[in-house]
Amino acid sequence: MTVMTLLSEQQLLAMPESDYMNTEQRAFFRQRLLDEQQKLWQHIEVLKRDIDSGDISGDEADKAAREEDLRLLFRQLDRETRLLPKMAAALQRLETGDFGYCLETGEPIGLPRLLLRPTAELSIEAKTAQEMREPHMRKSKSTSF
Repeated sequence: MTVMTLLSEQQLLAMPESDYMNTEQRAFFRQRLLDEQQKLWQHIEVLKRDIDSGDISGDEADKAAREEDLRLLFRQLDRETRLLPKMAAALQRLETGDFGYCLETGEPIGLPRLLLRPTAELSIEAKTAQEMREPHMRKSKSTSF
């Protein structure tokens, strides 16, 4: 069994475009996703402990401050738990060979974008087009009965 050493970001970016999503790059992103997933689970546990700890006693100002803290903690917990399925989907795309390719166009997403957001499913162009369509979709939904 051979042990593959993971590339650094610089080595990854220095590879020719023809090497896009080769075995080493897929291993790099698999490890990055697994590491981020582990950190996310740990942070979710910390958030849950923070939510469970502390009482809501004291004067009205103390109660209001705790309620505001709880609201922020719940919002952060919600955001982070919604990221878990995205990570699982990215890991699944790695297994099927679809990772790194735009789900709309099939074109490469690009290493720089994947380094910033390894869960990315769309290229910059496709994501920009999607975001431009979204306000129109919301507007048409809100005017229909």
